[in-house]
Amino acid sequence: MPAGKLQRVKDFLPAPHELAAAEPTVKITITLNKSSVEFFKQEANKNRTKYQKMIREVLDHYVNYYRAV
Repeated sequence: MPAGKLQRVKDFLPAPHELAAAEPTVKITITLNKSSVEFFKQEANKNRTKYQKMIREVLDHYVNYYRAV
């Protein structure tokens, strides 16, 4: 049972047609903190995906959020 006051959150998931549309990609070289890469590798392993794809998705969501602001 829910406890306390409930609050509706804005739907942040992309629409299905947005998932199917692939944008062109650019290959880059980047240096990241070891702990961040390890986190994404662990999460990717749990979710049976590639960690680079997860990092790319996080960056894309960040850009889309701030592009709209």
